Amino acid sequence: MNDKLKVYEEKMTKTIANLEGELGAIRAGRANPNVLNRIMVDYYGTPTPIQQIGNVSVPEPRMIQIQPWEKSMVKAIEKAIQVSDLGINPTNDGSVIRLVFPELTEERRKELVKDVKKKGEAAKVAVRNIRRDGNDAFKKLKGGDISEDEIKDMEDDLQKLTDKFIKEVDKAVDVKSKEVMTV
Repeated sequence: MNDKLKVYEEKMTKTIANLEGELGAIRAGRANPNVLNRIMVDYYGTPTPIQQIGNVSVPEPRMIQIQPWEKSMVKAIEKAIQVSDLGINPTNDGSVIRLVFPELTEERRKELVKDVKKKGEAAKVAVRNIRRDGNDAFKKLKGGDISEDEIKDMEDDLQKLTDKFIKEVDKAVDVKSKEVMTV
């Protein structure tokens, strides 16, 4: 593959990784520890991911359990979860925090699928913007030591890359939509 295309492929790959991260944070009926990924706890003045200050487990399909390594962190973790956009109130017994995920209603599932599709569209727009940037960069090479045919080939290759990544976005959106709609 042309070195000039590698840059755009890497950007598109990052776009897909970002989408997968966002989709992973959307909860679908079952408890998934990934929903905690973006929640930071004040650990002695440093914002720290929950996974780094305690043991996170899923003892039941709709429950996440957080066992802090230091009992003194229970309140801080609980507070971080309450102020997050998770929408679940944590309970604790003094040493363990439990998050119980309610069963999703049909209406809520449909809202989540809309959200998933919206995130998918945003990722497609990002991929197409990367393609546009690439094509603009290739056009600027005209008149240099690269022939018009080579530029055309690079544009064609970039379009093939774009198509490949758009398919990946569609696949990720389909998989997540099915997961959300599965009761």
